[in-house]
Amino acid sequence: MKVVGLMSGTSGDGVDAALVEIRGQGHKLRVKTLAFRSLPYPPGLRSRILTASMQGSVAEICHLNTVLGEWFAKSVLQLIKHAGLRPSEVHLIGSHGQTIYHQPRPVREPSLGLVRSTLQIAEPAVITERTGITTVADFRQRDVAAGGQGAPLTPYVHYLLLKHARRSRLIVNLGGISNVTYLPASGGLHAVRAFDTGPGNMVLDALASRLSGGRQSMDRGGRLAAKGRVDTRLLNQLLAHPFLRRKPPKTTGREEFGETFLAKILSAKRTRRLSLETTMATCSLFTAVTVGTARRWLREPLDEVIVGGGGVHNHTLMADLAAVFEPTPVRTLEALGWESKAFESVSFAVLAYQTVNGTCGNLVAATGARHPVILGTMVPAGPTQRIRLR
Repeated sequence: MKVVGLMSGTSGDGVDAALVEIRGQGHKLRVKTLAFRSLPYPPGLRSRILTASMQGSVAEICHLNTVLGEWFAKSVLQLIKHAGLRPSEVHLIGSHGQTIYHQPRPVREPSLGLVRSTLQIAEPAVITERTGITTVADFRQRDVAAGGQGAPLTPYVHYLLLKHARRSRLIVNLGGISNVTYLPASGGLHAVRAFDTGPGNMVLDALASRLSGGRQSMDRGGRLAAKGRVDTRLLNQLLAHPFLRRKPPKTTGREEFGETFLAKILSAKRTRRLSLETTMATCSLFTAVTVGTARRWLREPLDEVIVGGGGVHNHTLMADLAAVFEPTPVRTLEALGWESKAFESVSFAVLAYQTVNGTCGNLVAATGARHPVILGTMVPAGPTQRIRLR
């Protein structure tokens, strides 16, 4: 099948779209990337998404669900055109959607007990209607229903595509939130370990935006952080966050490392008169150290660290990661023949492919679910394009 995977992460900066060709079934797949494009959100829309994630009204979230469905569909059509194909030549879409709220820690409900929840928007019915292509979405919900945290889901694809017979690898995704996947050499699916480690680009991007008055959306290349000196007192304050001591399986998001967390950093900056560069340098090292804490939960051999996600373009953050993991080598996904920014969208193409083929796509050791499940909700394109479940 030719499948489009769509991803918009916690940073809420736009839609990444990857077109791939997939062959095989079960855990023996061959995946080839045919095209990749990013469609950034306009600044106004991004601002609305981030606001909705923390204090959005029901009316605004309802409206944004359809608006983002249109935006995701637009990204699909642009990608297909870029690849020189017609929509009728693409068999399937896998859409992660845009996370609005993620509540992995259960809340007690009267007469029901403990309930977890997660919400991703970008209406898949709109995507299917605009593209004419069967769409699978809402991947996280079924895992949550099975007692899991609904994340991380990409570790299953890390296992399928990135495992090595002789080298134990730690796969690091530097998105808005950082997560890791441990792939032991020659290990089976049961041996994989994966969990969120804390913020990735989220805190650094938010600082750059806030302290530049909105003129910058990120510390491009890590240039600001490179000019600063790490403030040990602030670093230790950030490292005291309780999430970092929580045992896996664990996931997190803007709820723990969003506006409230940012306010504490800005308060420390003002009180202690820290420069912008020092604040950025400290938060860069904080991000790297939180990724490094993954080793405390592994206690197994580690031959190499492979990094993907948008954070690979932050040279200061990558240098901090290299220092944290020394002497273990740190490389990017490009060294393995994959595009770092594209891999998460590739992952949701693979997960959609597994769904329509009746293959479970969650990793219970990562999410904490009671059992493996077939992920997602399918919106069929219609009688002219049937996807047959095997």
